[in-house]
Amino acid sequence: MPIPVVDYLAPDAAEQFTRSLHETGFGVLKHHPIPQALVEQIYAEWLAFFNGDDKRNFAFSKETQDGYFSTEISETAKGFAQKDIKEYFHIYPWGRIPDALRGNALRYYDLANALAAELLGWVQQYSPAEVSAKYREPLSNMIHDSRQTLLRVLRYPPLTGHEPPGALRAAPHGDINLLTILPAANEPGLQVLDKQGQWIDVPCDFGLLIVNIGDMLEEASSGYYPSTQHRVVNPTGEGARKSRVSLPLFLHPRPEVVLSDRYTADTYLNERLRELGVKT
Repeated sequence: MPIPVVDYLAPDAAEQFTRSLHETGFGVLKHHPIPQALVEQIYAEWLAFFNGDDKRNFAFSKETQDGYFSTEISETAKGFAQKDIKEYFHIYPWGRIPDALRGNALRYYDLANALAAELLGWVQQYSPAEVSAKYREPLSNMIHDSRQTLLRVLRYPPLTGHEPPGALRAAPHGDINLLTILPAANEPGLQVLDKQGQWIDVPCDFGLLIVNIGDMLEEASSGYYPSTQHRVVNPTGEGARKSRVSLPLFLHPRPEVVLSDRYTADTYLNERLRELGVKT
């Protein structure tokens, strides 16, 4: 089924949005409070950064997972052999950030975090009673004072025509966290796997805000909110010669938060990072 675009300002926005999350794993908002001008400025600033040489001075730390991840060490999606065709930078308020890029990045981080807390409140409000009874604490409280919430600035470089067979900008995967907050990228390509096993395009008009369920919320809700598989496909034609910039904020609970009888947030995250090959 197509993913509806919900007006954040509508009286029934919370109900529409959470219904979309339950049915598709994704919700898309228009007229949301994150300034589009800020998003576009961040895209331009970071595209220049990725096109320069200074990024090599911020090589990622295995211990803290902040900094720059090159295409050579990019993620390999669970169950896939080829690395994704992307490079990215991990931003935490406590981590390393290029001085010239810090202000806008942290402003966006704070704005998106505040909106995310509201959206988690919507999710809790519209969870059936038997589902919300499973939450060990209010969902919005799970991210309060978290040092784990991650802002990733992604750049999918232009394609060269020499990519390994089967390699995608982002192979099918589910996110690890509670929710992912994602302004529409500067180029299309995001798709989600629907219940019929078909890949469908996620609405991507500039100015929209895309939100998807992560594995931790699926775990905490015993599957009521599904973490659906999604991917970024390789463009063709003129689009193949363009970079695609994306700005997901991954909402992570504090490490001690109990997700279920099986997992805390910390044990879940570390298990998945080992599966992705970015942590030993």
